[in-house]
Amino acid sequence: MQKRTLGRSGLEVSAIGLGCMGMSFSYGPPADRQEMIRLIRSAVDRGVTFFDTAEVYGPFTNEELVGEALAPVRDRVVIATKFGFKLDPDGGPRWAGLDSRPAHVKQVAEASLRRLRTDVIDLFYQHRVDPEVPIEEVAGAVKELIREGKVRHFGLSEAGVRTIRRAHAVQPVTALQNEYSLWWRGPEAEVLPALEELGIGLVAYSPLGKGFLTGKIDEATTFDGTDFRNTLPRFTPEARKANQALLDLLRRVAARKLATPAQVALAWLLARKPWIVPIPGTTKAHRLEENLGAAAVQLTPDDLRDVDRAAAEIAVEGARYPDHLEALTGR
Repeated sequence: MQKRTLGRSGLEVSAIGLGCMGMSFSYGPPADRQEMIRLIRSAVDRGVTFFDTAEVYGPFTNEELVGEALAPVRDRVVIATKFGFKLDPDGGPRWAGLDSRPAHVKQVAEASLRRLRTDVIDLFYQHRVDPEVPIEEVAGAVKELIREGKVRHFGLSEAGVRTIRRAHAVQPVTALQNEYSLWWRGPEAEVLPALEELGIGLVAYSPLGKGFLTGKIDEATTFDGTDFRNTLPRFTPEARKANQALLDLLRRVAARKLATPAQVALAWLLARKPWIVPIPGTTKAHRLEENLGAAAVQLTPDDLRDVDRAAAEIAVEGARYPDHLEALTGR
């Protein structure tokens, strides 16, 4: 597996990471715990060194899963987790707003360290910007955790450019985690140029459009009642039918490259910038193999121009989030 460095931070990770959220949260009932431990460890065996989780995934259970799976190989991997939500301390499924007060950030760090079975969090993201807490205070809290040796790197997720600059002035931001893919290109206008200027890496979550860009979802697909895609405007049957045009594009390129649509979607991201690292998630071993195979798919400048030209003519239907969730992004 090739390696990439997130911005100018010196944090080196595998070119493709593994998003672990779906193993226990959001995409239907949790998968079998022992199977997921085996899957995570098989990813390590295949060269993956970058694993993403958060306290809110579960909540808490995903960090515990990742901690158990990676404990035997802790010195070989980079673990990213996140803070910033108000959660039921008893593990209830609901979150009740945001909380990035410095005291809470430090409490979350201590709890995450225990669940992850580690002495240090490699990358600690603010999960969503809290408008009630100045970002300078948040960055300062993480700076203290870094000074204490409990955290190595500071990250933000779905933050706006102004917030990124203010945070970076207090504690250098190593990575911004944002949704980014061929079907959500919002970061391109302002965020990517700012990250390049500041030397901050981009960790692309949902690089396969929450499964849509794999080509395995169409307007007839039904999701489990607990799957959060049921709540997303972009996943209505009408939107899925309209958005097949984007899949047709991926399939055409995939046929030329002897690859799959998912591999082309990931290869496109890897080709955008050398400091972009996608973190596709999966619960299936064969999908893990497929995703990691994207690192070997080489898109030429002509390929990229063709994809961009064709994609520009496709209007993706449906908002990516309902209004109340979209309101938490870009602050």
